[in-house]
Amino acid sequence: MTVPTSEQLLSGLKSHDPRAIGRAISVVENNGEGAAAILAGLDRDILQKVVVLGITGPPGAGKSTLSSGIVKNLRSAGKRVGIIAVDPSSPISGGAILGDRIRMMDHALDPDVVVRSMATRGRLGGLCASAGATVRIMAAAECELILIETVGVGQSEMDIVQLADITIMVLAPGFGDDIQAMKAGLLEVADFLVVNKSDQPGASGLIMDMEQTFSAKEEESGIARVLETVASENRGIRELLERVDRFNGYLLDSGLKEQRRSRALNAETLDWILEMLRPRFLQAMEKTSMENDPRIRAKELIRTTLRLHSTDTQE
Repeated sequence: MTVPTSEQLLSGLKSHDPRAIGRAISVVENNGEGAAAILAGLDRDILQKVVVLGITGPPGAGKSTLSSGIVKNLRSAGKRVGIIAVDPSSPISGGAILGDRIRMMDHALDPDVVVRSMATRGRLGGLCASAGATVRIMAAAECELILIETVGVGQSEMDIVQLADITIMVLAPGFGDDIQAMKAGLLEVADFLVVNKSDQPGASGLIMDMEQTFSAKEEESGIARVLETVASENRGIRELLERVDRFNGYLLDSGLKEQRRSRALNAETLDWILEMLRPRFLQAMEKTSMENDPRIRAKELIRTTLRLHSTDTQE
């Protein structure tokens, strides 16, 4: 089988060819031949028009149901959508616990919904880097809104969702002390708090608590940031999307969107540095003594490995 060139893949992105989109993402994710040419050939102007929406929250809050509802509403409005579903996986077998093909089956046959599952495989840096590149490829394939959905609220999920322009934290009644423990992180990470399953007991109390927690943030933009939904019944999703659209306008007008994108690109660049240096350091580790303290050993490895790398580059 003939392997498509980077030019053919770039052409396939513009024509919305699903095979070209999947192949381009795989090449970049695996740092394969042609990855640099694909990334360099992407249309940067298109990316400026895209909204990248991160969705996170504790397992069981209904993130996937909400994501599916968001996609349905966007598709009914004629918008093309990209979905990056981040799954935890075994660092030994690499097998994912959940997959987008299970969570997003409703959209599997829609040619205007591009879905990509990304397994963590016990690594964070490379995944963040790959997710950022995937966003740009989906944007080049003319997805107008791109969802990044994580499975949980661990540190890796939080870091990945920072790639988003706007982040939604999904909560549900019944989590009690877990939500109280999350409060500090909520204020740092989330732009919107969505209380899903709001028809269940305890929802009104949770909504009032979250409104108090988020009152200072709402004053900045004048946009209410705490919403209630029943995603399984498509209730509240349209209002959420209207608020997201207004907030995106606020970010653009204030210059905050550009600042967020700059921070995300710096973080992604660092992730790529770590990912590219990892094999060299693993190889060098095998040749060093294990008698030293790990911190001392690490400093020595950085000094010697980077010096050798600099020498190789000059040659």
